[in-house]
Amino acid sequence: MNLKEQITSDLKTAMKAGDAVRRDTLRLIDSAIKNVEIEKNKREVGLMEEEILEVIARAVKQRQDSIRQFEAGGRSDLAEKEKIELEIIMPYLPAQLSPAEIETVVAEILATSENPTLADLGKIMGQAMAQLKGKADGNVVREIVKSQLEK
Repeated sequence: MNLKEQITSDLKTAMKAGDAVRRDTLRLIDSAIKNVEIEKNKREVGLMEEEILEVIARAVKQRQDSIRQFEAGGRSDLAEKEKIELEIIMPYLPAQLSPAEIETVVAEILATSENPTLADLGKIMGQAMAQLKGKADGNVVREIVKSQLEK
Protein backbone atom coordinates (compact mmCIF):
# COMPACT_ATOMS: atom_id res chain seq x y z
CA MET A 1 0.00 0.00 0.00
CA ASN A 2 1.50 3.31 -1.04
CA LEU A 3 1.42 6.43 1.09
CA LYS A 4 -1.59 8.03 -0.58
CA GLU A 5 -3.61 4.83 -0.20
CA GLN A 6 -2.56 4.66 3.47
CA ILE A 7 -3.75 8.22 4.07
CA THR A 8 -7.07 7.50 2.34
CA SER A 9 -7.53 4.31 4.36
CA ASP A 10 -6.73 6.12 7.63
CA LEU A 11 -9.14 8.90 6.63
CA LYS A 12 -11.96 6.37 6.15
CA THR A 13 -11.15 4.75 9.49
CA ALA A 14 -11.23 8.15 11.23
CA MET A 15 -14.57 8.95 9.60
CA LYS A 16 -16.07 5.65 10.76
CA ALA A 17 -14.69 6.15 14.28
CA GLY A 18 -16.03 9.70 14.49
CA ASP A 19 -12.54 11.12 15.17
CA ALA A 20 -13.11 14.67 13.89
CA VAL A 21 -9.60 16.01 14.50
CA ARG A 22 -7.87 13.10 12.73
CA ARG A 23 -10.47 13.20 9.93
CA ASP A 24 -10.03 16.93 9.31
CA THR A 25 -6.24 16.74 9.45
CA LEU A 26 -6.09 13.84 7.00
CA ARG A 27 -8.54 15.63 4.70
CA LEU A 28 -6.19 18.62 4.62
CA ILE A 29 -3.26 16.37 3.70
CA ASP A 30 -5.32 14.54 1.06
CA SER A 31 -6.43 17.87 -0.37
CA ALA A 32 -2.84 19.18 -0.45
CA ILE A 33 -1.75 16.05 -2.34
CA LYS A 34 -4.58 16.48 -4.86
CA ASN A 35 -3.69 20.16 -5.35
CA VAL A 36 -0.08 19.24 -6.16
CA GLU A 37 -1.31 16.54 -8.55
CA ILE A 38 -3.35 19.19 -10.37
CA GLU A 39 -0.43 21.67 -10.40
CA LYS A 40 1.90 19.07 -11.91
CA ASN A 41 -0.73 17.70 -14.33
CA LYS A 42 -0.47 14.27 -12.71
CA ARG A 43 -4.10 13.89 -11.66
CA GLU A 44 -4.52 10.73 -13.75
CA VAL A 45 -1.26 8.99 -12.78
CA GLY A 46 -0.83 10.41 -9.29
CA LEU A 47 2.28 11.58 -7.50
CA MET A 48 5.33 9.48 -6.79
CA GLU A 49 6.07 8.57 -3.16
CA GLU A 50 8.86 11.17 -3.02
CA GLU A 51 6.49 13.92 -4.14
CA ILE A 52 3.89 12.88 -1.57
CA LEU A 53 6.58 12.96 1.13
CA GLU A 54 7.43 16.52 0.06
CA VAL A 55 3.78 17.54 0.50
CA ILE A 56 3.66 15.94 3.94
CA ALA A 57 6.99 17.51 4.94
CA ARG A 58 5.65 20.90 3.88
CA ALA A 59 2.55 20.36 6.05
CA VAL A 60 4.76 19.41 9.01
CA LYS A 61 6.89 22.51 8.53
CA GLN A 62 3.77 24.69 8.38
CA ARG A 63 2.51 23.20 11.64
CA GLN A 64 5.89 23.70 13.34
CA ASP A 65 6.04 27.33 12.22
CA SER A 66 2.47 27.90 13.39
CA ILE A 67 3.24 26.40 16.80
CA ARG A 68 6.21 28.77 17.24
CA GLN A 69 4.16 31.79 16.19
CA PHE A 70 1.16 30.91 18.36
CA GLU A 71 3.38 30.32 21.40
CA ALA A 72 5.20 33.60 20.79
CA GLY A 73 1.81 35.33 20.53
CA GLY A 74 0.50 33.77 23.74
CA ARG A 75 -2.11 31.63 21.98
CA SER A 76 -1.43 28.29 23.67
CA ASP A 77 -4.90 27.01 22.69
CA LEU A 78 -4.11 27.31 18.98
CA ALA A 79 -0.59 25.96 19.53
CA GLU A 80 -2.07 22.84 21.16
CA LYS A 81 -4.39 22.30 18.18
CA GLU A 82 -1.39 22.50 15.82
CA LYS A 83 0.59 20.08 18.03
CA ILE A 84 -2.22 17.53 17.84
CA GLU A 85 -2.32 17.86 14.04
CA LEU A 86 1.47 17.50 13.94
CA GLU A 87 1.25 14.24 15.92
CA ILE A 88 -1.28 12.92 13.39
CA ILE A 89 0.87 13.84 10.37
CA MET A 90 4.35 12.82 11.62
CA PRO A 91 3.90 9.03 11.31
CA TYR A 92 3.56 9.41 7.53
CA LEU A 93 7.12 10.74 7.26
CA PRO A 94 10.11 8.41 7.34
CA ALA A 95 11.87 8.16 10.71
CA GLN A 96 13.84 11.32 11.41
CA LEU A 97 17.57 11.05 12.08
CA SER A 98 18.95 11.90 15.50
CA PRO A 99 21.19 14.96 15.93
CA ALA A 100 24.20 12.64 16.32
CA GLU A 101 23.47 10.99 12.96
CA ILE A 102 23.05 14.39 11.33
CA GLU A 103 26.36 15.54 12.82
CA THR A 104 28.06 12.50 11.27
CA VAL A 105 26.73 13.32 7.79
CA VAL A 106 27.68 17.00 8.17
CA ALA A 107 31.17 16.05 9.40
CA GLU A 108 31.67 13.89 6.29
CA ILE A 109 30.63 16.78 4.04
CA LEU A 110 32.93 19.20 5.87
CA ALA A 111 35.81 16.73 5.58
CA THR A 112 35.49 16.76 1.78
CA SER A 113 35.32 20.59 1.63
CA GLU A 114 38.45 22.70 1.43
CA ASN A 115 38.75 25.06 4.42
CA PRO A 116 35.01 25.52 4.98
CA THR A 117 33.98 28.79 6.63
CA LEU A 118 30.70 30.26 7.77
CA ALA A 119 30.47 31.91 4.34
CA ASP A 120 30.11 28.41 2.85
CA LEU A 121 26.98 27.71 4.93
CA GLY A 122 24.64 27.75 1.92
CA LYS A 123 26.80 25.45 -0.17
CA ILE A 124 27.23 22.95 2.66
CA MET A 125 23.52 23.12 3.53
CA GLY A 126 22.71 22.25 -0.07
CA GLN A 127 24.92 19.17 0.05
CA ALA A 128 23.62 18.14 3.47
CA MET A 129 19.95 18.53 2.56
CA ALA A 130 20.51 16.55 -0.66
CA GLN A 131 21.63 13.61 1.50
CA LEU A 132 19.18 14.16 4.35
CA LYS A 133 16.05 15.10 2.40
CA GLY A 134 12.99 13.84 4.23
CA LYS A 135 15.12 12.35 6.99
CA ALA A 136 15.87 15.51 8.96
CA ASP A 137 14.36 18.92 9.63
CA GLY A 138 16.19 21.66 7.73
CA ASN A 139 16.32 23.93 10.78
CA VAL A 140 18.07 21.24 12.83
CA VAL A 141 20.53 20.57 10.00
CA ARG A 142 21.23 24.30 9.67
CA GLU A 143 22.01 24.64 13.38
CA ILE A 144 24.36 21.65 13.28
CA VAL A 145 26.16 22.89 10.16
CA LYS A 146 26.48 26.36 11.66
CA SER A 147 27.85 25.04 14.96
CA GLN A 148 30.40 22.82 13.20
CA LEU A 149 31.55 25.66 10.94
CA GLU A 150 32.08 27.91 13.96
CA LYS A 151 34.49 25.40 15.52
